[in-house]
Amino acid sequence: MAASVPTPIPTPSRGQMLRRGLLKRCPRCGTGHLFRRWFQLVPDCPRCSLHFEREEGYWAGALAINIAIAGAVFVLVFIPWAALTVPDIPVVPILSVAIPLMIALPVLAYPWSKTIWMAFDRAFLEHL
Repeated sequence: MAASVPTPIPTPSRGQMLRRGLLKRCPRCGTGHLFRRWFQLVPDCPRCSLHFEREEGYWAGALAINIAIAGAVFVLVFIPWAALTVPDIPVVPILSVAIPLMIALPVLAYPWSKTIWMAFDRAFLEHL
């Protein structure tokens, strides 16, 4: 009996890759279950064998996504709260809410930052 040849995976559109990243899926084939634990990404896609870490320092993009999340949290908490309390802005209470959120949300978003970065990299930077 002849060995079966795997069917080639069609190249997804950029939008499709980004949607897959938002859903914590492989940007190439759409397979899920890419994490063994919250902070432990499998090295390769279980379906299409896409190797995720392309080079040393590859995850700097995912780190940038998490830094952007922390910054956005700060802005979304501080600016409205400060605007609503002008002229006596309660800085300490605002920071007591914003800082824990700035720590917690990037930790919670960690897996998404990795899959979103992989999708962005494949969609926009792969052929550079």
